[in-house]
Amino acid sequence: MEVTKIDNVTRVYNIGKVETKALRGVTLSIENGEFTALVGPSGSGKTTLLQLIGCLDQPSSGHVYINGKDVSSLNRNQRADMRRGTIGFIFQFFALIPTLSAYENVEMPLLLNGYTAKERHDRIMELLKAVGLADRANNRPDQLSGGEQQRVAVARALAPKPALILADEPTANLDTTNGAQVMEIMTRLNQETGVTFVFATHDPRVINYARRVVTLRDGLIIENNGAGKKD
Repeated sequence: MEVTKIDNVTRVYNIGKVETKALRGVTLSIENGEFTALVGPSGSGKTTLLQLIGCLDQPSSGHVYINGKDVSSLNRNQRADMRRGTIGFIFQFFALIPTLSAYENVEMPLLLNGYTAKERHDRIMELLKAVGLADRANNRPDQLSGGEQQRVAVARALAPKPALILADEPTANLDTTNGAQVMEIMTRLNQETGVTFVFATHDPRVINYARRVVTLRDGLIIENNGAGKKD
């Protein structure tokens, strides 16, 4: 089953009199359970594509489907509703709330999705245990290492049981050891839960974990290796 379908999508940015074509007619399908890397040099369009899949932006033309729903023309509030229940995000700079504990950071999307207090507690501790941080639940981000902060971000992204996790350069601010640890956790959770992961990266260490690699250059897909591979 397709989680995401991109149909002949373009994205053009106009800054003053300068027109930049970030995507030039991209078509791509991502099926349930995939672990896919979007790769390419800076300016290739991979982050733009990730933003369109994540309902953070709209295409200039073409269509984006999430779980069979055309999200291309949704307004800002409708896109926010789609993100809240369906899509989890992992960012390069962790994006944790500094005044909240690890527990409270993971709790945020559960509060937004109406989980009861017991449901929240059970889900948070399940996920913190899964990323190896159950004993750090009460620590704030400044009391955690970079790798630990990104593991909290992984747990937060998974908290509301989304169909799709999007990660933009998830290891860019981590050393080799912590980067590998985060990728191994993401790989294991993908296999155990079946949630789809799509991540943008230029890091060869990260690309090696992918079971499918989609290469972009100048706003076009130039290679698509391992399509549909989930094992």
